Amino acid sequence: MILRDALLASLSRLPGTREFHIHVLLSSPRKHSGLFPYAHPRPRAYLQDLLVLLSEQQPNSPRVLVTAIEASIYNVPVTSSGVLYISKVDSSGHATLPSPTTSLVRALLAFYGDPTTRPLTADHFWIQLFARAQGQYLFPNSAEFSGKSPLTGIQLCAWWQRVLSDVATQLMAQNQQLKLGLYYVLPGLSEVEAVHSLDAARTRPLATDCPWTYGHPYSQMEIPLPCPVGKTVDERSSLGHLIPSFDDDPKSRFMDEIAHTTDSEGVKSPKTKRPKTSHHPSGASRDDKDDEDDAHEARHGEIERVSPDEFWERMSFRQECIAGVVTAFFAMGLSTPIAGRSVPASSPLAPQPGQVAPRMVRRVVATLLNHHEFSTTERAVRATETLEEAVKGLCEDLKSAAAPLQSHRTVTPERETTSVTLEVPRTPPRRVGGYPSIADVSPNPFDEPVASLETYRSYIYGTISVSNASLLPKDRGDVAGRDTKEAPAQTVTVLAVRKKRKVAS
Repeated sequence: MILRDALLASLSRLPGTREFHIHVLLSSPRKHSGLFPYAHPRPRAYLQDLLVLLSEQQPNSPRVLVTAIEASIYNVPVTSSGVLYISKVDSSGHATLPSPTTSLVRALLAFYGDPTTRPLTADHFWIQLFARAQGQYLFPNSAEFSGKSPLTGIQLCAWWQRVLSDVATQLMAQNQQLKLGLYYVLPGLSEVEAVHSLDAARTRPLATDCPWTYGHPYSQMEIPLPCPVGKTVDERSSLGHLIPSFDDDPKSRFMDEIAHTTDSEGVKSPKTKRPKTSHHPSGASRDDKDDEDDAHEARHGEIERVSPDEFWERMSFRQECIAGVVTAFFAMGLSTPIAGRSVPASSPLAPQPGQVAPRMVRRVVATLLNHHEFSTTERAVRATETLEEAVKGLCEDLKSAAAPLQSHRTVTPERETTSVTLEVPRTPPRRVGGYPSIADVSPNPFDEPVASLETYRSYIYGTISVSNASLLPKDRGDVAGRDTKEAPAQTVTVLAVRKKRKVAS
């Protein structure tokens, strides 16, 4: 089963009468050296971009985009590992209740978590994400739409924990031999505070089949991490070999700061000069070894001196993690070693059927963010029509496909709001060794795939009609990811106040 069909199948059980239209854009693999930029040597990894666009159409109504997911898939063949990083999930607020966002995200995680449907060879797989509540991520100006109800920080964390718990329960039921670990950290909160806050934000308890661990997964030994184990003791405990780096992720920004901190106590004193040892052959080797150590320290700074526990303790004081909104880091580890698994004969860079060029995915994302808005129903409908026609036009290889991308461009500037939270930081271009890094320039032996109309119909675009019983208004949950199912009414006892009689004088 391909990803498009798996996502559509998850929507078939939603209540109500409506029609869903989905576009799944998965790029071909490309070389990527930024997953573990401070590991030595860097493992060879391959990156794929994923964009999922879901639109909904009710009877006698136009089609409108309701959910968008942006993610990255990493493949590390040397350790037979893979990583799915969920970058952004957003809903426009124009969907019929209940929103399809929860079902869509759950199906995506289960598709890559299940080794029978996962489209890459990996014995060990990790799903990671950073949850931070925001009014809008992928649908510009959708926060101004009256029908959108963004989750608060703790509500978003509880929503993600429930989705991951449901996926873990489903995967464990399908494979009893599966090794699975669930980890979460709410920076700035202790375990007791985190558990109490999440329990108060949810309306139903989590599944107990897969217990959660409050903490990071970088000290456990049951599920192998994607990066190869270092040769020395320092490398085995180095952050550069443990924590992966993702775009626009607080962990990556903090790692960069640590890597460029050469000494926590200030400027080092110059080293004492040693006498020349030209008559000793081993003297030159010692000098070369010291020079290598100095160069290694200049490249990685304090990376090898900070333990994982200290790293996460210091993350609790990061401004973007405690700037007025509760945030959370989630990780799910899966290990399914299969004896005698055959190694694929094709290269990890070989494009597979249904994949598109990476620049096509980037182009559609840039168009969605810069040329459309969803503040009203009329503008959302117009943006949906324009964007979906553009995707189809790019697959038909039409030279005029760029024209519809900016048609009807009546973008309203975003309204200035007096938010109590600070602006979300953005990851600047990474610098390695004091110099800006460059993209991987090694040649790719395979040509970029050219999307065709057959690719569009067989792998990218799909539709499904849903005609199920509608839920009562009080039972409609998941409004843009929010579980709004009302709790049972509790009996309230009203006490009458007895007035004290005045004594007659």
